[in-house]
Amino acid sequence: MDDKADFPVLGVDHVHFLVGNARQAAHYYSTAFGMVVTAYRGPETGRRDHAEYVLESGGARFVITGEAHAGTDVGRHVAAHGDGVLDIALAVPDAAHAYELALARGARGVTEPAVSEDDGGKVVTACISTYGETRHSLIERTNYSGVFLPGFLAREPIVAPPAKRYFQAIDHCVGNVELGQMDTWVGFYNRVMGFTNMKEFLGDDIATEYSALMSKVVADGSRKVKFPLNEPAAGRKKSQIDEYLEFYGGPGVQHIALATGDIVGSVRAMRAQGVEFLATPDAYYDSLGDWVGDTRVPVDILRECKILADRDEDGYLLQIFTRPVQDRPTVFFELIERHGSMGFGKGNFKALFEAIEREQALRGNL
Repeated sequence: MDDKADFPVLGVDHVHFLVGNARQAAHYYSTAFGMVVTAYRGPETGRRDHAEYVLESGGARFVITGEAHAGTDVGRHVAAHGDGVLDIALAVPDAAHAYELALARGARGVTEPAVSEDDGGKVVTACISTYGETRHSLIERTNYSGVFLPGFLAREPIVAPPAKRYFQAIDHCVGNVELGQMDTWVGFYNRVMGFTNMKEFLGDDIATEYSALMSKVVADGSRKVKFPLNEPAAGRKKSQIDEYLEFYGGPGVQHIALATGDIVGSVRAMRAQGVEFLATPDAYYDSLGDWVGDTRVPVDILRECKILADRDEDGYLLQIFTRPVQDRPTVFFELIERHGSMGFGKGNFKALFEAIEREQALRGNL
């Protein structure tokens, strides 16, 4: 019997970005996000085509890849999409088994299971495709104690790390897909990986005067891996999802939420390093305490830092969103501090999307 529980996912292994300049992107995430470069491979290590940096902050790990000469598929991807996410890699206990199950359940394979080894042991990797050009690598590293993956060498941080890290884990990764395709990809995760539907936001849940979108959240059984999936909905003007699809050139990862235990300290430190966050009007905070209740952070500090708050039956959360971190209005980040709530800030959707629409209007894309 094909039991969905036999596709265990241990968590997000890493998020893999393709960018126009990997060295500069690694510097940005080191200085602005407080991440630490831990490993590298490139022309100096025998990797002739690409330069790749591994950055970590607690359990959150990014891989940043740029082309070392013209004519690579990395360059093609960047030309088509701008800086963006190629791969949300998943840690699994048995990559070959997971790959075989995925294909049997209708997934399309990108690379078959392969073993790579060095002095740190062996890693088994495979890869399947999902929406747009996005992929899920399947990483089995239970028998590996090396730096990151075989072929990577440890390297010193680009800058001295902060005294306290700004975040410690990847909370969720959000994908944008075309109109009419949200349920297709929700079904993909249900069927292929046995993920279940965790939340859904339809109709007036995510709507403003001008635009709307629909969203459903799929997650593995442990809730360690959560993937909200968005599609545009009919509105008077162009939605943020429409804008993303136009400028990214199709479906892709919209934003990555990073879990923090001190959102105020992180926002203040990151803002001081040049990270730009979406602004929230003061009026939002005038009635915030009436419906969100007491939180760890007083409302006047939330107002000062422009942090949003939301409460549900399980607790509350604090969150804030960056502006896009590259020239195209595509990928951005979220900082989230959870206190019981496993939600996604439903009470903030209107305020958030109005803030995004203000940015769209400045770009002439609303």
